[in-house]
Amino acid sequence: MPEQTSIFISDVHLGAFDTQKEVEIEQDLIALIQYCCANKIRIYLLGDLFDYWMEYPKKGYVPAVGRNVLKAFKKHNTECLPTVFITGNHDNWTFGHFEAMGFEVERNYRIIQQNGHRTLLMHGDGKFGKRDDLLRPFWHGLLRSKIFIHLFQTIFPPEIGISIMKRFSSFSKLNGMRTPIPLNKHAKRILKEKDIDHILMGHDHIPRVETFDAGTYINLGTFFHHRSLVLYNNKKYNLVSWNASAKEFVPFANQSVTQ
Repeated sequence: MPEQTSIFISDVHLGAFDTQKEVEIEQDLIALIQYCCANKIRIYLLGDLFDYWMEYPKKGYVPAVGRNVLKAFKKHNTECLPTVFITGNHDNWTFGHFEAMGFEVERNYRIIQQNGHRTLLMHGDGKFGKRDDLLRPFWHGLLRSKIFIHLFQTIFPPEIGISIMKRFSSFSKLNGMRTPIPLNKHAKRILKEKDIDHILMGHDHIPRVETFDAGTYINLGTFFHHRSLVLYNNKKYNLVSWNASAKEFVPFANQSVTQ
C-alpha cells in the first residue's frame, strides 16, 4: 500500500500584514487546504500559523484573526484528514479551540515514521534535549508557564492582552535570528545523537535543505513570503513552493531569500 502523501508548512503569521497581503496569503492557503482535501493529502502545521494567538477560556474569547482559514481547516479536518498542529512561539496560548476545530494539537514535537525512517517534526524555538525533552529559552518558557498565563489573563482583559501580544510579536520578529547557523547546528547534533533520519523545522524563516552524515534537515521557510513547504511523496521529502493559481507544487528554487 502506498504511503500517505503529506505536506508540512510553517510560519504563515496570519494577522501580521496589511489587508491586501493578508487576503492574498489567506486565499493561497485556503486553496492549498482545499487541494489537500480533494487529493487526500495530510497536512502538518509546524507552528506560527498566526502572528499572535491568545485564547481566554474563562471569558470564552478567541482571536478573530484567520477565521476563513480556520473554517477551511475545520472542513478538511472533519471531512478529509485531521491536521497535526505543532504550535510555535507565536501561537502556543491555545486552550481547546484548535482541538474543537478538529486539529491534533502537539505543543512540543512529534516523531513520525515514513518509509521506514524516523522524522522529527518541531517548530524550532526549543532545543531537543538529551532526555528527549524540549528545552526552551527562558523567556519562551516563561510565556508558556501556567502561572504566568494565569497572572497575565487575570490582570489584562482580552483587548489589552491581545494588544500586548501584538507588540511582543513585532519585537520578537525584529530581534529574532535570521541566520541559519543556530538551527543547522541544532539539527546536526540531533541527527548525530538520536535515532532520527530526517528533521523538519521552521522558525528562522530561511528555506533550505541541509545534508549531514547522519541525516537530512529541511527548513520549511515561510508560507507568508516564499509559499514554501515540504512535500512528502514517492518516499521522498522535497522542498517545494505552492503555486495557488496553477494548483500545483513546483520545486523551490530561490534559497537565498530570507524574511
